[in-house]
Amino acid sequence: MKGCGGFPLALEVIGGSLRGQPAEVQLSRVRKWTNNRFIYNPDLLVRLQSSLEFSDDEVTLKECFMDLGSFPEDQRIPVPALIDMWAELYEPDEGGINAIANLHELTTRNLANLVRTSKDASKINNYYNEDFVTQHDLLRELAIYESSQGPEGQRQRLIMDISGNTLPNWCTEQDQQFINAHLLSILTDESFMSSWCNIQAPKVEVLVLNFQTKTYSLPKFVDTMNKLKVLIITNYGFFPAELRNFQLLGSLPNLKRIRLEKISIPSLCKAPFWLRSLKKISLFMCNIGQAFGSCTVQVSDALPNLMEINIDYCNDLVELPVGLCEVILLKKLSITNCHKLSTLPKGIGMLVNLKVLRLRSCTDLSELPDSIRSLHKLRILDISDCLSIKHLPKHIGELCNLEELHMKGCLNLRNEFPQSTTKLDQLRLVICDEERAKLWEPIKQDLTNLEVKVAEKNINLSWLLKS
Repeated sequence: MKGCGGFPLALEVIGGSLRGQPAEVQLSRVRKWTNNRFIYNPDLLVRLQSSLEFSDDEVTLKECFMDLGSFPEDQRIPVPALIDMWAELYEPDEGGINAIANLHELTTRNLANLVRTSKDASKINNYYNEDFVTQHDLLRELAIYESSQGPEGQRQRLIMDISGNTLPNWCTEQDQQFINAHLLSILTDESFMSSWCNIQAPKVEVLVLNFQTKTYSLPKFVDTMNKLKVLIITNYGFFPAELRNFQLLGSLPNLKRIRLEKISIPSLCKAPFWLRSLKKISLFMCNIGQAFGSCTVQVSDALPNLMEINIDYCNDLVELPVGLCEVILLKKLSITNCHKLSTLPKGIGMLVNLKVLRLRSCTDLSELPDSIRSLHKLRILDISDCLSIKHLPKHIGELCNLEELHMKGCLNLRNEFPQSTTKLDQLRLVICDEERAKLWEPIKQDLTNLEVKVAEKNINLSWLLKS
């Protein structure tokens, strides 16, 4: 207690670093800290730094902790953004398992706080789209401090926090400023109107842009980032912002993942703009009416390797663009909380490689097209809280690899299910509410390995903080 100066945060972090360690390790570290002058330093940040110990096999965990400093103070960090970053920076992690394991470990050590919002996510679902991370301001400062050792141009992780139009001195000292960072994070406030300095960042693999203005121009130096794999753009203003210079991304040969939040998306399918390496795109609270409109090339040509699409809280999405059905490599399609979405194209059956289809909380969606029967590789179907769906497709039984069906809150789904439902031999788990569970009782006589689980009532008001 004395060594921690009575600071609760220091006690939590130091206690977290000792949790689960053998008694000898705990005693050794306590002696080390007791004899170390830093532990008695009145500066809480220095006390926290002295307790920040990672073993040789926890190098990635320490890197993950420092990456959390890439996001603004007092803002929630979306778990999917971290999954995108870490999957490309450290180790392949398609399902996000490793990222979640690291976040649990950081939470155990009281270095961050992982918040899981969905109570009905199953073990094989791996649904993290609504989860987020929070962090104490001082721990964020510690992460930035740890990342800020050495000259700016030599750092592996460069975080630029720009207030007003005042650019850092090192950025304006030369006509061209070379940096060696593999992660570049730029934070600007609502008054930023300055022109960018000429940064040369050939090694950057992850670019995080945080801003608050009504319009935002991608820095022109982006088109020289030939190693860029992940782009995360977040607008922390109240309304979607206009994004300019988006065409610069067409010159990036290795860009695999894009996440945009509160952005008015320009057209993604205009020649000569192609994102041929893009595998995943996530759109959160965006205006996407123009994203697949006014196309001069087919969507499948502009995005030939796209494997995952996430669209969440995009209120101007009324119909899913037909062109998306031509992206035949697509494996995951998640459209959630898009309350004006009313129809899916019949061509959705062309997505023959689709394994996950989530339509959670699309309250105006009235039906699933019959062509869904062609999705023979589909493993997970989520229509939770789709209030307007009144029946399942007649030939749903042709989904021969369906393992998991989420349908809680489908209040208008009251009639007995199609006869073909008994042919879902691979179906292992259904998550629904009590009324829908009763409809599954006669079907369980044929599907003897099926578990029907009644979801916990989950009153989730986190959406109030997203507007």
